[in-house]
Amino acid sequence: MRKIILILFLIIAQSSFCQTSINYGNNQSAAKYYNIRGINIYTEQYGTGKPLLLIHGNGGSIKWMAKIIPYFSKRYKVIAVDSRAQGKSVDLGDSLSFEMMADDNAALIEKMQLDSAYVIGWSDGGVVAILLAMRHPLKVIKLASTGANLWPDSTALIPSLWKDEEKHFDVFKSKIFTDAKEKNDWKIFMLDWLQPNISLNALHSIISPSLIISGDNDAINLEHTIKIYQNIPKANLWVLPNSGHGTFIEHTDEFNLKVNEFFTKPFISPIPFHF
Repeated sequence: MRKIILILFLIIAQSSFCQTSINYGNNQSAAKYYNIRGINIYTEQYGTGKPLLLIHGNGGSIKWMAKIIPYFSKRYKVIAVDSRAQGKSVDLGDSLSFEMMADDNAALIEKMQLDSAYVIGWSDGGVVAILLAMRHPLKVIKLASTGANLWPDSTALIPSLWKDEEKHFDVFKSKIFTDAKEKNDWKIFMLDWLQPNISLNALHSIISPSLIISGDNDAINLEHTIKIYQNIPKANLWVLPNSGHGTFIEHTDEFNLKVNEFFTKPFISPIPFHF
């Protein structure tokens, strides 16, 4: 779920990103800024058809979603977004929350004069996708959320990751940051240290059909992912075998096909079962 893990996945996938001539995340021919809720949100748009919003993970950018853009841009109007305070979407304010980012995406949908969109969110982006469906239910047609958590504690994260974050917080909690980049990096870290804080009951308000995704070796504890699935009224659960946190990086083709199938076919409730 966290920035260090996401950077590792980005490094692993770098060779795959370079196989395309399109520089996703820095492609001026597809770039467009929108003034949203006091800041300029950076987007890149590809393809035509029904709108599909892509939301990256903590401290990342559009570049981190590069592996799935080619596939989905042949079927949808892909709207890839740099989230607030990340990538090219500069936010100099002191506060940052997942709710702010969810509201940014709702405002972006309105700014683009769209009624609603499909949504794919990874890691922190998966949290934003869930909150977008909670806070703005009519803006989300269907969503796929992979590697999301609902609260920031040791029950949600694997023990090693939780301990690493705890050490990082203990080392830097008393530091006064003056450099703009360091200050922003700390703001991004504190986002995950203190948030999200979503109750299971709050998930009951989601009306969008939701595909909740995890790797069987994810940084998020599987039991936690199951709680998300169990508390969204119209949800399917998909656990990818032999996968870590970067489900769509490690299993790109399978991820693309499965998510597209979920988006295009009528929702079918799973047979009830218990874990």
